[in-house]
Amino acid sequence: MLSSPAMTERLAQAPTTAVETGTVAGRPRLLDPQLVAIGVVGGLLSGLLGVGGGIVMVPLLVLWAGYGQRDAHAISLGAIIPISIGGIVTFGIAGEVRWLDAAALAVGAIVGARLGAGLLARTGERSLKVVFGCFLVAVAVAMSVHG
Repeated sequence: MLSSPAMTERLAQAPTTAVETGTVAGRPRLLDPQLVAIGVVGGLLSGLLGVGGGIVMVPLLVLWAGYGQRDAHAISLGAIIPISIGGIVTFGIAGEVRWLDAAALAVGAIVGARLGAGLLARTGERSLKVVFGCFLVAVAVAMSVHG
C-alpha cells in the first residue's frame, strides 16, 4: 500500500482526462451549479435508497461534468461525510440508527477506504472505468434478482 506522500505524488503524476470545470478566469468558482445539481441527485438518492457517492455521483461527474474517472472517485469520496451527516441527523432523530452496527461498519469502511484509495492511485483510467462499470452491472443484476 502506498504511503500518503507517495500516494499524493502518484496522483499528481497520474494522467487524467478531466475537463477543467468550476473555474472562472483560472480561479476556482464556489458552488458550481452543475456540481450542486449532481450533489442534490446524489444526496436525494442517498437518503432515499442508501446510495449516492459511487453509484450516482461518479457516473454523473464523468458523463455530465466531464471529470476523469479517478478524479470523480476522489471527489465523490470527499462528499461522503456531509451526505452521511444529513442522513444520520434525519434517521437519528427518528431513532432508526443502530449505533453499534454503524460503528462496526465505520471501522471496516475506514480500513477498506484506505486500501481502496491505494488501489485507485495505482489503477489506470481505462481499467478503473471497466471495473466500475462491471460493478454497477453486478449491483443491478443482484438487486433485480433479490428485488
